[in-house]
Amino acid sequence: MGRSGSVAVVVAGLVLAVGGCGGGGGDDTDGLTGSAGPAGRKSASATPVSPPSEELVKWAGEVCESTVALKDLRTESAADLKEIRGEDEGDLLAGATALGYLSGTPSAVDRVRSDLEDLGPSGVRAADRMLDALRKKVNGVAAKLEAVSPAVGLEDAPESAEDVDKQVQTLTPPKPDLPELAEKDPRLAAAYRKADQCAPGWQPGDTDPSTPDPSGPLPEAADGKNFAACSDGACEVLVTSTADITANGTKVHVTVADEHVTFRTDGTVIQLGGTGGEAGFGDALKATIVAHDRNGAVLRFSTP
Repeated sequence: MGRSGSVAVVVAGLVLAVGGCGGGGGDDTDGLTGSAGPAGRKSASATPVSPPSEELVKWAGEVCESTVALKDLRTESAADLKEIRGEDEGDLLAGATALGYLSGTPSAVDRVRSDLEDLGPSGVRAADRMLDALRKKVNGVAAKLEAVSPAVGLEDAPESAEDVDKQVQTLTPPKPDLPELAEKDPRLAAAYRKADQCAPGWQPGDTDPSTPDPSGPLPEAADGKNFAACSDGACEVLVTSTADITANGTKVHVTVADEHVTFRTDGTVIQLGGTGGEAGFGDALKATIVAHDRNGAVLRFSTP
């Protein structure tokens, strides 16, 4: 579930470009023989269970991956909303951040919806009922967010972001969830243990070492974090959170978030999303995003 390309929105001096599993109670199972303890551990009286099919392991892994994606989405949504609330009421940056949030969040929910729709049945009735309940919840939120327009005014955007976050925070796994079902079904427990995505702390970037990471690490910035190197208007620096940079006489406040980079000067806010983009500051300066991920952004400042 990677970043999408940049989409530009221009508003009155503003340029905007946007580019797991829990535990709990129990439920019925398929009536398979044997009993299971936590994470599917068999008691001494349990009947030996044959290894799970690759199809069931894949199914469990994809459910866990979608569950992690929803958890991350809830966390990121709450963080974005906190950032929006932290800005002064009516501030350009608050409106810009809210517009970026409104542009990206519905599509992120829709990606999870699409992934869940692609899943076939597991062959375990209780697990399939859980999946149906999760699909219904995600489909319902996705349908509500389809009506949200990112083209609202700057003043209305923060309030719309509040409404969207309320919907996003409802995207929790139905009960009983997959780990709870695995407690009662040895076959499902074996698949759950074997699926990489169901391991504690797994994240989408935790791929098999034999599979190359298409994005790779951030490239090394020529000037590192030496922002003073930008004074003549030519530098390449790494920004991991915020920075105040003066380049060719232009003072720029830079904020780097997971999904966007924001450049702010007196009277202007430029927000770029996706994996790149260029911000222009009149005839004096331009800033190019060389690379950007959740760890920061490598920025190149130059004179036009």
